[in-house]
Amino acid sequence: MDISTQDAPVPPPAPAPSLEQKRASRGATRPGDRVFLGLSRGSGILLLVIMAAIAGFLTYRAALAISEDEANFLTSFEWDANGTPPRFGIAVLAYGTVISSVIAMVIAVPISVGIALFITHYAPRRLGGVISYVIDLLAAVPSIVYGLWGALVLVPHLNGLYGWLDDYLGWTGVFEWQGGAARSLFTVGILLAIMILPIVTNVSREVFRQSPQMIEEAALALGATRWEVIRMSVLPFGRSGVISASMLGLGRALGETMAVATVLSPSFLINASLLDPGGGTFAQNIASKFGEATPVGRDALIASGLVLFVITLLVNGAARAIIARRKEYSGANA
Repeated sequence: MDISTQDAPVPPPAPAPSLEQKRASRGATRPGDRVFLGLSRGSGILLLVIMAAIAGFLTYRAALAISEDEANFLTSFEWDANGTPPRFGIAVLAYGTVISSVIAMVIAVPISVGIALFITHYAPRRLGGVISYVIDLLAAVPSIVYGLWGALVLVPHLNGLYGWLDDYLGWTGVFEWQGGAARSLFTVGILLAIMILPIVTNVSREVFRQSPQMIEEAALALGATRWEVIRMSVLPFGRSGVISASMLGLGRALGETMAVATVLSPSFLINASLLDPGGGTFAQNIASKFGEATPVGRDALIASGLVLFVITLLVNGAARAIIARRKEYSGANA
């Protein structure tokens, strides 16, 4: 027997290809995968190009308007973009947009989460289906219909609420009411809350339905009540989804036009009380003044649209940063 051959070490077996290598090798040989990869990549690039084009257009036209403005664009309380010389500012519009959207979020988000939890964890299946159907119908109602309903029904019936707020909270100055029609930012916030409620409810409902059933059953087996199961299992799992749903609703509230223009009594004043008529929002101002605007006036309205664009980007970026910073917000880690 050949000793050298007997003592030679046996080479180790070649490592098996990884899953990524197998996918890469298959992707290199299948035309369908290459086509799908190209379409997906092109869609992402196209979205970035569209966003960059919108931002570039708004920035260019805004620069033209601001160069002609004789007032401070950020702090001025007047809007006379058609005058000679033009004088306009966004202080009132920014205040009205943010305040009305915050009021809408404060009202809509807790109610939406409560409705979503009731549909998914409390209501019988048939009743939950009926409520879900009604919520979906609310999402299909056009904005102008909400505006007409708000002007003809909501505004006349808010005097009682305004009087109650003035009696018990008027001392704060924020809810002081001097009488008159309820065409204020507070009314706009209530109307916007009704409009964004279907968005937040539907997204939250679908997220809560994906909560792990095994964890809920284990908590019930250990003696937890239904509310304890929701508090310790369902809400932590769906927190990121609720934040995303709230940001979708906030985007709708920030950009709502026709409903706000129909209900609000606009003026370029910032009132200490939320119940006083007056104020304005970016979208409402653009819709009401665009038809009669001069070339400089249109550029001024586009400049205000750029500010709204930036606010929306900042809000969405902040929401994503909150979710990314806290790993426990991820449903995968619940």
